Amino acid sequence: MDNDRLKWEITETKRLLHTPVFDVTQQAEVSATGIQGDYIAMDAPDWVQVIAEYEGRFLLVRQWRHAAQCLSLEFPGGVVDRGEDAATAARRELLEETGFKAGRLLHLGTVSPNPALFCNQYHVYLAEELVPTGTQKLDDDELLSFLSKPVDEVIRDYGKGEYTHALMGTALLFYLQYRSKKHE
Repeated sequence: MDNDRLKWEITETKRLLHTPVFDVTQQAEVSATGIQGDYIAMDAPDWVQVIAEYEGRFLLVRQWRHAAQCLSLEFPGGVVDRGEDAATAARRELLEETGFKAGRLLHLGTVSPNPALFCNQYHVYLAEELVPTGTQKLDDDELLSFLSKPVDEVIRDYGKGEYTHALMGTALLFYLQYRSKKHE
């Protein structure tokens, strides 16, 4: 089957639920072959995650993840605010969560976090030339600690213990691709 016959077109949308984090939308769609159906999409703002390597160690944050009911150890990151570009959000999140400023920020990649359900994008940045300010600027409802771990340890231990955030695995892959190209 050629690619054009795989495509669907949205004919109508209806918001089912509005939350502070995302909207749930029902989409009436029709395929190129005439199949009709209703599908659910979650419309969320874009997300960023920042890989910050400082003195051979990754800067990480430990925070409670409400849905999983566990502590998670992951790269700093968060939501891209309305009207903000992803790079600005990455710099802001890094500073807020770790107290480090990035002298240089490199975009490593952008992917769909789950294109079957979410409409947003996930952007990964590498922060270099880091400058510690010594001050976190957390949101009012944000409880987290930041720490550093050896790069090789984080790579080795990903998927075990507190390293359960799937998007962190995507960030690590982008980092490893970058590091591989850098050493060619």
